[in-house]
Amino acid sequence: MATRTTKVHLVVIDPQNDFMDLPKSALPVTGANADMDRVADFIRKHGHRLEDIQGTLDSHQIVDIAHPSWWKDAQGNMVQPFTLIKADDIEAGIYVPRDPAQLKRSLEYARALEKTGKYMLYIWPEHCIIGTWGHGIQENLANAFSEWQRKEYAMIDYVTKGTNPYTEHYGGLLAEVPDPTDSSTQLNTGLIETLQSADVILIAGEALSHCVKETIDQIVDNIGVDHVAKIQILTDATSPVPKNPDSPDFPAIAQQWLVDIQKRGVQVTTTETFFN
Repeated sequence: MATRTTKVHLVVIDPQNDFMDLPKSALPVTGANADMDRVADFIRKHGHRLEDIQGTLDSHQIVDIAHPSWWKDAQGNMVQPFTLIKADDIEAGIYVPRDPAQLKRSLEYARALEKTGKYMLYIWPEHCIIGTWGHGIQENLANAFSEWQRKEYAMIDYVTKGTNPYTEHYGGLLAEVPDPTDSSTQLNTGLIETLQSADVILIAGEALSHCVKETIDQIVDNIGVDHVAKIQILTDATSPVPKNPDSPDFPAIAQQWLVDIQKRGVQVTTTETFFN
């Protein structure tokens, strides 16, 4: 629970249309639209008690190493979404980039990603394409953001991620395989410093199994041990990517991670209980 003098920051991860469970969404996360409605209600009710709001925005080009248009199979067909591509598959020619000039870098990326031990190269539907409806913020939350800015005479601190087509960028602070020539993929020290100044860091958004999980892991790894206890996950305002027939069990992964991250000092709360 926070007092009126507590410096509370709200971090909303990727609250974008393409992740909502709506008819036009490219990568719907079951429960996401209701999650963002709860965040919007939370802001309208408690916005005067929020010192700052940060929002990350997944931002991609169509041609991206984690999108189907980058790849073809051995028969020359574009790969399907939700395909898992291993480095060994690339080396064996099972899946290769459509542009032969990208073969070496793509193989190096897949190997580097696997070496992290966190993810393998998973091909997602085209999503959050810059300038499209899917890239935009869920309507109710976007309206709540606008209302908060006018009422509090404040600005949302937006953090874009994913514009580099050579690496996935789940977390809001650091790409999965940073590109030494692109500062946008490297550790966002400015955001870390901003979060260090808070007394409480509330985190919501989509999806719990991926971008929320990775963002929180990155914050915990870089914010300093004295600040970890500030982090509180709004568990009624985040949901995991649903399980697909050929995918890992993302909901189970997310639930186990919630158990593990609390052992590192992160707390859990809800939009209903935090200020009560």
